[in-house]
Amino acid sequence: MSELWNYREGVVSGTGVSLIGFDVEATDGKIGTVDEESDTVGSSYLVVDTGFWIFGKKVVMPASSIVQIDPQERKVFLARTKEEIKDAPEFDENTYKEPGYRHQIGDYYGRFPKLP
Repeated sequence: MSELWNYREGVVSGTGVSLIGFDVEATDGKIGTVDEESDTVGSSYLVVDTGFWIFGKKVVMPASSIVQIDPQERKVFLARTKEEIKDAPEFDENTYKEPGYRHQIGDYYGRFPKLP
């Protein structure tokens, strides 16, 4: 399951460029902006603020869900649909960095077929 938390081959986390504030696009449209990022090997993720789309909810997106980063357009593209992201485990500001929550996220996203 650790591959879930690593960037895909060919997707660079920004070559030193912070992704915070970048727009985030699901396969079927914009879902929000990057609120926080972690580039720790084997533990990389984004916290996406979905704004009004799902009433201010934040979501954790494992690094493997990122298929492209466009620094010029300031966009991150994900291999998940809006519905898949909307149904992810509830974000909790106090526990999202803990192993138990990460395991929940891993179980949730791990059940979907791996997208190109």
